[in-house]
Amino acid sequence: MDLYDQIARNRRRSAALLVAFALLVALVVAAVGSLFRAGPVIVPVAVVLAVAAAWTSWWSSDRIALAASRARPADGPEFKRYHNLVEGLCIAAGLPKPRLYVVDDPAPNAFATGRNPRHAALAVTTGLLEKLNRVELEGVLAHELSHIRNHDILVSTIAVTAVGIVVLVADLALRAAWWGGMRRGRRNAGPLGLLTGAAALVLLLLAPLAARLMQFAVSRRREYLADASAVGLTRYPPGLISALEKLRDDRTVVAGASRATEQLWIESPLDRDGGSEPRRSRTWLNRAFDTHPPLEDRIAALREM
Repeated sequence: MDLYDQIARNRRRSAALLVAFALLVALVVAAVGSLFRAGPVIVPVAVVLAVAAAWTSWWSSDRIALAASRARPADGPEFKRYHNLVEGLCIAAGLPKPRLYVVDDPAPNAFATGRNPRHAALAVTTGLLEKLNRVELEGVLAHELSHIRNHDILVSTIAVTAVGIVVLVADLALRAAWWGGMRRGRRNAGPLGLLTGAAALVLLLLAPLAARLMQFAVSRRREYLADASAVGLTRYPPGLISALEKLRDDRTVVAGASRATEQLWIESPLDRDGGSEPRRSRTWLNRAFDTHPPLEDRIAALREM
């Protein structure tokens, strides 16, 4: 499959994930209504909330991701190299220049977000700017711009919003049920009502896991594709290889990152196995829930190019 076929497939997955996100939110809201016996009125409420959540993901996902990561505009002469590198790569890629941001954090990392190449943003940590030389930084920026060009960013950011909304609603509903709301709503409900309430409770318990699985719908292959596309832009594989090696060896974590935004970054910004255990020594179950392929595998793939 060539690059353009992959981009087209990413666009179709973006649309499918948006629909799945809206359906999941509707199911969660309907489950809350069933659990507390809100009646038929919960159906239009669920539809309205699902549409509103999907629209928010489409229109404001970049602002949500940037705010969650505590990113600020990269203004000032100290970011001149950052701007110059992005401008040169955008010319090579045929992309409009995204809005540039910086996250005040010593951990080297970066991410891109937005709904399309015309409405995109790119953020890097101060640690990335300080610890990487010019060719390494160019490789990382080319990787993130490749996510923008390949239309990966919308899917990634929608997943961030989906996880946040579903987990919040499910958590609030379960807390209310625990403190007696379900017992008051289910009094004299009968066997069918009790069965419906139990089903709604199970759905709310599983909803956060479903949201996480939606997050993992962003295939790890997109990281390999972005690495390959980045090398196509820079024409210098050693630059990105050296950058990934520095990310692999650096054990600092991004303070403003969370599980919800983990997949946006070029490499997981969270604590990797307590800072001591190698990824390859982890169990297959733990690796199955990683949002990124191992850096060693990505480095090996680049060395074969």
